[in-house]
Amino acid sequence: MSFENVPVLGATHIDTLRIFLHLLGVSGWIGGQIVMLGLFPLLRSLGAEAPQIAARRFAQIAWPCFGLAVATGLWGLVAVGVDGGDTDYLILLLVKLSLVGLSGASALIHATSKSPALRGVTGALGFLGALGALFAGSALVS
Repeated sequence: MSFENVPVLGATHIDTLRIFLHLLGVSGWIGGQIVMLGLFPLLRSLGAEAPQIAARRFAQIAWPCFGLAVATGLWGLVAVGVDGGDTDYLILLLVKLSLVGLSGASALIHATSKSPALRGVTGALGFLGALGALFAGSALVS
């Protein structure tokens, strides 16, 4: 049986795959941060090294998810194009892309900084940037 020409939720199979992979990447990036926020108090109670050990393991999953989200986001821009978008759409897209950049850059500084204060600030900025990008992305497709 061939499913080649069967539309899935109004999109072609390749579009469905692209969207699925994008959502998978976003879920791993943002969902993982939410889990780490919830686990951080417990990890601190387990010892001084526990948060760092968990963060290194989390990074092994989170960064590939971030890369997947960025790659499939760019794929989506190429597939959909931005030529026909009105000004409000293009502004919101620029805001989303800026928030993605803020999230990634802040997370990178957070991961490489030795300063607890800078790690706190950049961790919060990275998370808020990710949430803002998720919100903007949701608004772009509604």
